[in-house]
Amino acid sequence: MLEEKMIALRKGLIECATHVEGMIDKSIKGLLQKNPSLLTEVIEKDEPKANETEILIDGLCTTIIAQYEPKARNLRTILMVMKMNNDLERAGDHAVNIAECSLYLIERPELKPLLDIPRMAEEAVGMLKDAVDAFIKEDSALASMVCLRDNIVDNLGQQVLRELITFMAADPSTIERAMRLLNIARNLERLGDLSTNISEDVIFMVEGKVIKHHKDQE
Repeated sequence: MLEEKMIALRKGLIECATHVEGMIDKSIKGLLQKNPSLLTEVIEKDEPKANETEILIDGLCTTIIAQYEPKARNLRTILMVMKMNNDLERAGDHAVNIAECSLYLIERPELKPLLDIPRMAEEAVGMLKDAVDAFIKEDSALASMVCLRDNIVDNLGQQVLRELITFMAADPSTIERAMRLLNIARNLERLGDLSTNISEDVIFMVEGKVIKHHKDQE
């Protein structure tokens, strides 16, 4: 019975991660396509579902611990699922922030062609997917690669910042739009950070190594 519950727990986490990945994709697609219905769906429909799923997974974790008193690896897995579940809920919040900023931007003239932000989003979603896959497969090598990719997202974010500072300095009327774009970039960076946190925990779970701040990867 415990094994069946553990399988259900992993399945629930995968479904939650897939839902959150879809939220991020949808928020960026809504921005690029200037589609308010997609953005509103993220805020009004997808976020409540993400919150509900977080509660269900936490409840399942608590039930398993109370009923089966798992030990060793099973207990470590459950505790990590609880942490990842919280990280995924926060990732959903970032998707909502992106959607809210996008709703503002699509109603106004485009400030600049969006090149780096879609690339950031693609990389951030890929990192999140691979971080969850690394946990499911207990693949510390894949987790390590996710940690290294965090620099890609951060560098793209810095590029967005540099370009938007130039726009704001040249024309103060662009400041509000530029700040919304910066907010989107910051939320994508946070998504990369959450994926890195998950991956670091996977490495600790599999290898017993602590690599916070990427010390072992530099």
